[in-house]
Amino acid sequence: MIPFSAPIEEILFSLRDVAGASELPNWDDDLAGNVLAAFASFAEGVIAPLDAPGDAQGCRLENGRVRMPDGFADAFRQLSEMGWQGLTAPERFGGMGQGALISAMVSEVFSGANHALQMVCNLVPGAISTLLRFGTDAQQAAWIPRLATGEALSTMCLTEPGAGSDLSRVRTRAIRDGALWRLTGEKIFISGGDQDLSEDILHLVLARTGAPEDGVKGLSLFLTARSQAGAAIKITRIEEKLGLHASPTCQMAFDAAPAELVGAEGEGLKAMFTLMNHARLDVALQGVAHAARAHAVAASYAAERKQGRKSDGSDAVLADHADVRRMLDTQKCLALGARAMVHVTLVEMARGNGALVDFLTPVCKVFCTEAGLHAADLGIQVLGGYGYLTEYRVAQTWRDARITSIYEGANGIHAQATATRGLRVQDGAGADAFDSLIGRLTDHPQVMALREEWRRARAFVAQAADPAEHAHDFANLTGDLFYRAVWVRIAAVSGSAAVSGSAAVSGSAAVSGSAEIDRLSRRVLSPAPAWQSAA
Repeated sequence: MIPFSAPIEEILFSLRDVAGASELPNWDDDLAGNVLAAFASFAEGVIAPLDAPGDAQGCRLENGRVRMPDGFADAFRQLSEMGWQGLTAPERFGGMGQGALISAMVSEVFSGANHALQMVCNLVPGAISTLLRFGTDAQQAAWIPRLATGEALSTMCLTEPGAGSDLSRVRTRAIRDGALWRLTGEKIFISGGDQDLSEDILHLVLARTGAPEDGVKGLSLFLTARSQAGAAIKITRIEEKLGLHASPTCQMAFDAAPAELVGAEGEGLKAMFTLMNHARLDVALQGVAHAARAHAVAASYAAERKQGRKSDGSDAVLADHADVRRMLDTQKCLALGARAMVHVTLVEMARGNGALVDFLTPVCKVFCTEAGLHAADLGIQVLGGYGYLTEYRVAQTWRDARITSIYEGANGIHAQATATRGLRVQDGAGADAFDSLIGRLTDHPQVMALREEWRRARAFVAQAADPAEHAHDFANLTGDLFYRAVWVRIAAVSGSAAVSGSAAVSGSAAVSGSAEIDRLSRRVLSPAPAWQSAA
């Protein structure tokens, strides 16, 4: 097992220098660095060592309650006592009051250290945002302090046996009962539907208040809790999964469970999107974390494993071989580029560029999760037979990463959203903003040529009788354009930082130094075989 090491400098460099967070009026560089370093130390020392044994042990259902793997409860207790569960909660509710940028840095490290535990804990920021936007004063006062202290964790209850991505098929019913409501129905695939970490669990449940024929317009959002509902909420099973064995994925039955309406009746999907939009960028960062972890494991192994001989007859290691270097370079390029894509999106969110963020979010979700999968797969290949075994953990990286392209909206659905809603909402304002963003990031000739191809594709897809037929290719082209543009930005900032001797040098040096970044950027921008360019 190669111990987890948080990529602190790479994250700071990407966010402040590549994405431009340092240009924001409320950015505090010292605060960001200190918060990230503190959490990284905790993640490396407490959370990460539980990752592999937790995966091996898994969760179990005993007498209707979920039991987490050994050590998880103590780790969560420490996490809560240090205040990390309240990172984004407003100070008036006992939280740290930090925004999306610092939250994203912490979330990536958490996912890299222990994705399964992160899954159970990290629905809390989205729940807090939902309550702040749609909850009553009483609901906020009752729940946000408890979420901030770790007394309660939260879930997002959408999916049903007959209603997955098509939420218009939700059949869980909500019936008025005086000042309250009663929820009856079944939910599946609920992450952290039960656990023995927190005293209570807040469930945010999408349920039908209108008629079935009303579709999504008949859905409303409710809150209920384990402490309030008691036996009216039952855990009927936990799923056996390919990965994330230490994260309990529950099937739940609601039997007239008492609940409160969150927001307006019939606007449940609107309220739930606050949760889902947070979760989608969080999942993109999970992909980044897996790509970075896979590269760290593969690079460490390849630097030590002897294989063959050099031209001078001395022993060679795997990293001396061209094909292994190709795979390691690809992993590193994907990790750095995907991270920058999410960070650019988050900085644009901080700037209030809503249409652009709406366009970029599904692009990041698709590209970054696929990057994590590809990097993990390459990690297995670099390690060879040892990659296929469990000893070096890279197989677990692949298993854990595999879900990211499925949950929070399958990637095909996000590709379709890019090719339809992304090109049509507000007359394509988001697509226009994306076009402008590419121009702001770089004027590199190869990227500009790719932007022209993207513009032609945009016009073609926008006029197509069925844009969905072209969604996969168009989403891939959009992601590729964004990826290459941020890589030009990475190379440019790395070079200028090295020349200026600014604080960013430590970040770029940790990434590999400006010369190495320049080499990697050429790989990204010139993927064609050498003989084509030679011709």
